[in-house]
Amino acid sequence: MTYQRILLCCIIFIGCLSCQDDANKRIVPKAKKITSAKPLIQHNNTEKETLSEYGFFKLPLANLEPTDGVVLYDLNSPLFSDYAFKKRFVYLPDSKKINYKNKGVMDFENGSVLIKNFYYPKDFRKPEQEKRIIETRLLIKEDDAWKPLNYIWNKEQTEATLNYVGKQELVYWIDNEGAERSVSYAVPNLNQCKNCHARGKNITPIGPTAAQWNKTYSLALSDKNQLDYFYEKGILEELIEPALRPKMPVWNDALLPLDPRAKAYLDANCAHCHNLEGSAKNSGLYLSYTQTDARKRGVFKPPIAAGKGSGDFIYDIVPGHPEESILIYRMKSNDPSIRMPEIGRSIAHTEGLNLLERYIEELAQNK
Repeated sequence: MTYQRILLCCIIFIGCLSCQDDANKRIVPKAKKITSAKPLIQHNNTEKETLSEYGFFKLPLANLEPTDGVVLYDLNSPLFSDYAFKKRFVYLPDSKKINYKNKGVMDFENGSVLIKNFYYPKDFRKPEQEKRIIETRLLIKEDDAWKPLNYIWNKEQTEATLNYVGKQELVYWIDNEGAERSVSYAVPNLNQCKNCHARGKNITPIGPTAAQWNKTYSLALSDKNQLDYFYEKGILEELIEPALRPKMPVWNDALLPLDPRAKAYLDANCAHCHNLEGSAKNSGLYLSYTQTDARKRGVFKPPIAAGKGSGDFIYDIVPGHPEESILIYRMKSNDPSIRMPEIGRSIAHTEGLNLLERYIEELAQNK
C-alpha cells in the first residue's frame, strides 16, 4: 500500500468518527433514575406509620387513656400554641426510670418517649367534653439522642398518621367568654421541630425539668407534689428534699408577684431559642428564668441586626414603655417575618401580652 493510499484511508476513518459523533449529539439521552445513597429521612423500627402502632393509648384512641408504662405529667408554665390545649405523657419501657436533675432537663434512658397531644375543646368552658385533636408530637430517645416525630389526626379522630412536612388546619372553638374563635393552626415540619429543640448540635426536650414539674399532681387524690408522686411510684430516682428544688412560677396565677410570672412566661415561650446554646444564641437576648443580667434580658439592649423585625424601635425592652419595646412589637405581630415566637403561633396571645406589658411598665418603678 502506497503512502498516498494509507493517508487517504486515515482521512476517511477520521471522517467516519466525526460523523458518528455528530449523530450521537443528535440523540436525546434517556433520563436515568437516580437513587440517593442516603435518604432524606432515616427510617428504623422505632418509627411507626400510625400513632396506634406504638400502643401508648387504649382504644378508642381519642380518649388519650394511657396504657401501662405511659405516665401523664404537667407543667407550671407551658408554651402558648394558638390557645391549643395539651396533654403530655412520658413512656418508660421495661420499668425504666427517670434520673432526677435539679437543673436542666431530666435524664431519660434510651427507649423513653415524650408524648404531647395538641387539641381544642369545642367549648373552652367545657374542656372535658367534645374536643378535636390536631396532632401528637413525639420525642424518642435512642442511641443517646432525641428524635422528633409528628402525627396528624384524621377528621374521624380514630387515628394519627406520621407526617414530616407539616400542615395547616382550620380550627374553630368557643372561648371562655362565649365568643366564637378560629385559627389556621400550623402543624410544624420536622426541621421546625429541630429548630425549637436545638441545644448546640443536639436535640433536647424543653418542658420536663424539676422547676416545671414542681407542682401539685393533677391525678393525685390529695395535694401531692408531682415530683414526690413520681418518686413514690418508682418513676423518678434520686429526688432531693423540697426546700432545695427549683420551682417555675405559674405565669397566670394572679396571687403571685408580677416580675417572676413574666420571667416564667418568657422562659416558657422564648428561652428554648434565646439561650447560649439555642437557635437564637447570636441575638444576645437570653430569656431563661434564672438570667439575672438586665441587659441580656433585653433592658436597653439594641438588637444585633436591625431591620423590619425591630419596627424602627431602638431597644428590646424600654422600662416604662412597652409601646416602644421591640419585644412587645414582635410578640403582638402576626406577620410571619416579624412575629415572635417565629414557630408555634399565628395569633397573638392577648393574656400573655397583657402580663408582659405590665411587667415592662413596672420595670421603670423598680429601678
